[in-house]
Amino acid sequence: MEFIITIALVILSIIFHEVAHGYMADALGDPTARYSGRLTLNPLPHIDPVGSVLVPGILALTHSPFLIGWAKPVPYNPYNLRNRRWGEALVGFAGPLTNIAIAVLVGLCIRFVGDQMTETTLTIAASLTYANLVLAIFNLIPIPPLDGSKILVAILPYRLQLAYRNLEGLAYALGPFGLLIVGFVAIYALWPVLGGAVEWLFRLIVLA
Repeated sequence: MEFIITIALVILSIIFHEVAHGYMADALGDPTARYSGRLTLNPLPHIDPVGSVLVPGILALTHSPFLIGWAKPVPYNPYNLRNRRWGEALVGFAGPLTNIAIAVLVGLCIRFVGDQMTETTLTIAASLTYANLVLAIFNLIPIPPLDGSKILVAILPYRLQLAYRNLEGLAYALGPFGLLIVGFVAIYALWPVLGGAVEWLFRLIVLA
């Protein structure tokens, strides 16, 4: 039961991540997500069978050091965004920021009332905090199609933006499974650094 509850809450966190993208795009002038019915916490429109269920389930069952997943991307049209320079970066950052907010909220509950929680509740809360930190940091990696790539493009000078967008085009040409493989290779290659960052943030939030 503990495992099922943890996976369900991680899936819900992934959905919050995607809905945040949609709300930010809507706030910046693009109603695509709203018109598509994606500004909802109903999981059915968001769930990707592989990314929302299969991948996090396998990682949890195999006791992976990280737990990630994804939902169906919330659609948005960057040409509708009022802020053409920073709009995509703001939409991209909204997802990881939501995961950080969840991690902070749950982590502070552990810090201040953890001694009143049952062992099961404490374990679930700790797993949820850790998983949301992993989701946030993983998505901030500047590799297409992760959110970090949108943020990096906004920061780069114009000529480098063009070069990076060409790289994005090559990455998307790999198709979804190619991108998935690249993503996992990046995680394993960067995990010594990413894992250290996650551990540091977890301790910063949770430990008094």
